[in-house]
Amino acid sequence: MKKQKGEYGYRNYRRKVQFGEILFGAAAILIQLFARNFTDNQAAKNVLTLMAILSVLPTANVAAPFLAAVRYGTPGEEFRKKVSVYAEKGILLYDLVVTTKEQILPFDAAMVHPTGVFAFCPAEKTDVKKAEKTLNAALKAQRLDPNLRIITEERQFLKRLDGLKPASAYEDDGSVDYAAGVLKSMSM
Repeated sequence: MKKQKGEYGYRNYRRKVQFGEILFGAAAILIQLFARNFTDNQAAKNVLTLMAILSVLPTANVAAPFLAAVRYGTPGEEFRKKVSVYAEKGILLYDLVVTTKEQILPFDAAMVHPTGVFAFCPAEKTDVKKAEKTLNAALKAQRLDPNLRIITEERQFLKRLDGLKPASAYEDDGSVDYAAGVLKSMSM
């Protein structure tokens, strides 16, 4: 079953797809190098070597984000049940892995609400202030209000979601949907 960015289970799904792509790329490279042994023609050997070298680039392009995000899996079903109660309060996104120049930020859940974006990031070494500054600058560059808050404790995140009014209580100017799209595009 195909998962889209922002859906629960996306990280685990994407990890499996990327692993398959890496295996396919590695197999293609090895087959091309092995095929060199079955020809005596130097031109054919050179072409197979060049093909193997060129096959490394797309494989590496898949492997780099895979290696960066492999340690961040989808949170447990219990977490999803706790958070899904708040779905009517805004747009609820799961399993995002947002990167900045300095950090990898695994957002287990993010609530995109008319009053701002509230993201739960359980990573222990997150520099919250630096990450918020960088991501708010990116939101501002997309003509959105820089109201992103990163919360590192699950209890505080759930408490913050509990305090939000439903999105329907606010005038819909399209910024919530746009902000959700921007956040998804920032994710790996």
